[in-house]
Order: sequence, then C-alpha cells, then structure tokens
Amino acid sequence: MSRSNDASIQGPRWELARGSAGYPAAFDALDDAPPVLYGIGDASALREGLAVVGARKATPYGMHAAKLFAGIAADRGISIISGGARGCDAAAHEVAIAHGGITVAFLGGGCDEPYPACNIGLFNRIVASGGAVVSEHPWTFPPKPYTFRLRNRLIAGLAKATLVVEAGIPSGTFSTADEALAVNREVFAVPGSVFSETSRGANALIAQGAMPVVDESSFREMLDRLFFDYGGRLFSVDDACGIGGPSPAFEEGVGPEGELIRALRADPMRLEQMTDAFVDGAVPLFSTTAELMACVGRFEIQGVVERFPDGRFGVSR
Repeated sequence: MSRSNDASIQGPRWELARGSAGYPAAFDALDDAPPVLYGIGDASALREGLAVVGARKATPYGMHAAKLFAGIAADRGISIISGGARGCDAAAHEVAIAHGGITVAFLGGGCDEPYPACNIGLFNRIVASGGAVVSEHPWTFPPKPYTFRLRNRLIAGLAKATLVVEAGIPSGTFSTADEALAVNREVFAVPGSVFSETSRGANALIAQGAMPVVDESSFREMLDRLFFDYGGRLFSVDDACGIGGPSPAFEEGVGPEGELIRALRADPMRLEQMTDAFVDGAVPLFSTTAELMACVGRFEIQGVVERFPDGRFGVSR
C-alpha cells in the first residue's frame, strides 16, 4: 500500500554506498558500518556534530536542558544529531531548526516507514531546513524493537560527542552513550535529581567518568575545545595556532605556547583554571577562551597534551 503525501517525508532521496563520495568517514570507526545509507534531504548534512539524546517520556527539566544545550551548539554552527523520537530527541531537532542550524535524524526503520508517525511534520521540517532523515534500512523496511538499538551506533558514530540530557537504566539513550564510548567518542551528561528515574542513567554516566554539563558557560568551553569554534565559525586548530606543527616559539620554550606547556608541565589544570590564568589573568597569553582551547586541542592532536581521568589537562606522560 502506498503512503499518502501527508504521511511521508518529502524531499530529494539518495543512497550512499560505503566507500562512495559523501559516505561519512566517521563510520569507519564502526565494526559494522552500514553498507548503504538511505536518506531524504541534503546528504552533505552527514558531517560530524553533537548528538543530543534523552528520554522519550522526558520531564520538563529534560526538555529544557535539551533545548538549551542543542541551541548553544546550533548557534556555533555545530550540527545536531539525534533519533527523531518523542521527548528530548524531538526537542533537540526542533531547536536546531529554530536556530537556523542543521540537524540529522537517524530512524529505526526505513525512511518510508517513519516512526513515530506523529513526528512526520518534524521530519519534513528537518529536510526543509537543510538537514537529513537517514536510515541504514531500505525504504519500506518496518521499524522493529531491535533496529532502534542498532541505529543508536549511527547517532553516536557520526557525533564527535554525545550529550545525554535524561536517561533511565536501562534505556535506548543509555545504550547510545555505550555506543559512543565503544568508538572512543566523548560523552557529556546533564546531572539530575537522585530521586528521578529519568536521571539515573545520566548520573551513572557521570559516576563512570562522563563529563558533567553543569552550566552554559562550561558547556560552551567544552564545545570550543572539541569543535574549535571561534566567533560562531568552525575552524581548525591551524587557524588559531599556525600550520604544520608547533611554532618556533613553542620549540624554544618561549611565547604563549611555550608558557602554556611549561605551566601544564608544572601543574595540570582544568579548562576553567586555564581560562582564569591565561585569558582573564593579569598578563593574558590568549585573547579569548576559544583561542586558548584551540591551542590545547592542537596539542592534544599532536600528543603533546592529554586530558587526565580527573578532567585536568597536562603534558603527556
């Protein structure tokens, strides 16, 4: 039986085979990357971004957190990735669209069997705003309970980090965090009340080492470090710190880079401590937190600096 237009997702359709142009390189980290992706919308939206996931039966707290942090990321040009479900997922997609950002929804079934059906309007808005609705299953493949767990690895795999705003134990949201950890992606979590069942998963993740998101300012710094965002524009660390390895000043142990390395060698610091010392200090070495974090990120990539389990940054051992 064919679907009526009001019950289907409208937009350009495409199929991307693994190894073809446009297929996300991020999926190379998956042990079972999909051989083909089926999508509606703009295939170029399949770029690394921030996964925002949470409970379907979200509390007002969870919905507010999803909207707040997805909006902050969207304002920085970071795409929002989620699963199109009710609750926190839908809130994250909606706010990304409202902020003029790009968002991608991975479905549990084929794109001609969208679930939940009540979100057809949302899926069409995702496509109309330049995003994409994607599945690893052929167009008319029906959604099944096991396919939603499978799609969670795609959400986590395309994201540089996964933000869990609410999650019970067990839950699909919690499994997305597991998938992110399996491919060495960062996991952030919004802490919640110890009396709330929908916050047990997020709280457990924090206890296991996920980075807690406790306010807007620290979240912006996390994004600055991870995505090297500056002035609302994504840029590489080379833009901030030069191209082709450490600068001569760093090699000689002088200048801002050398001062930063000397300080971290003597006393590892958290992000906020570095900001206080090197941006807001009496003699600032960097003009903005973004510039500082870009250099820290560059040193991480080069293996000069590492983040320790307690969240501090120091010179690699």
